[in-house]
Amino acid sequence: MTRSPQAPRPLAAGNWKMNGLLAARTEVEALGRRIAAAPPACDVLICPPATLIRPFAGAWSGQGIAFGGQDCHAAASGAHTGDISAAMIADAGGAYVIIGHSERRAAYGESDAAIAAKAEAALSAGLVAIVCVGETLAERDAGSAIAVVCGQVDASLPPAATPDAVVVAYEPVWAIGTGRTPSSGDIAAMHAAIRERLTARFGAQEGPRFRILYGGSVKPSNAAEILHLANVDGALVGGASLKAADFDAILDAYRG
Repeated sequence: MTRSPQAPRPLAAGNWKMNGLLAARTEVEALGRRIAAAPPACDVLICPPATLIRPFAGAWSGQGIAFGGQDCHAAASGAHTGDISAAMIADAGGAYVIIGHSERRAAYGESDAAIAAKAEAALSAGLVAIVCVGETLAERDAGSAIAVVCGQVDASLPPAATPDAVVVAYEPVWAIGTGRTPSSGDIAAMHAAIRERLTARFGAQEGPRFRILYGGSVKPSNAAEILHLANVDGALVGGASLKAADFDAILDAYRG
C-alpha cells in the first residue's frame, strides 16, 4: 500500500472489551513474536481489561506493542467507586485510552460533553485519547449519518485536541459485532467528511494529521480492502484482536 508522505502513521488498535484473563498473555506473546519477525508499517495497540494493563505493559511495552485502557473517568481521583482515572491507566503503563465507545454511549448514556471531559482528562494524564463516533442504523437509513457523526466530532473532541494526542475512531453502531460492514464507498465518504470537519476546526496544517480509524466488524477477510481506503488511518478491532493469528492477519495489510 502506497501512502502519502503527509499521511499520519496508521494505528491498529485492539479493543478486548470485557474479555481476557492473565492466561491471555500467551496471545500477546504470540503477537509480539510475529511483530518482531515481520514488523508492520503501523503502530500496534491492545486495550485489554484494566486488570491486565500492568502485567502486559510491564512485559511487552517497547517491544512493538502499546497498551491502553477502555475508558476513564473525567476526574483525576475521588469517590467514584468502580471507576478508573486516566492517571491510573498511565501509572499502570498504558499509553492510550478508548473514550466514547458506542457501547458506553448506549449502555451508560454518555453524552458528547461527558466524552469531551474524559478526553480532556486523558490528555492531562499524558494519554492519547481514542474518541469514538458513529451513527445508528436508524440514523443511516434516515440519511443523517454524516451530520450525526460530524456533530459528534465537533462536540466530543476537546479544544486542546491535537493530532499527537487524539485519534478519532469511526464505528457505525450497527456494524459493531454484527459481521456487517458498510460499503467501501460509505466508509470512504464518512472518513472524508470527518477529515473535512477536522480540517475546518483545527486548520489546514493540523487537520490532515489526525488519525481516523475505522471500526465495526474488521476482520482478516475485509481488512486490506478497508485499510487501503483514503483517509482510513488504521482500525479499531474488536473480537478479531483477541487471537494473535487473527489480529496479525489484519496487520498484514501494513506489511510488504
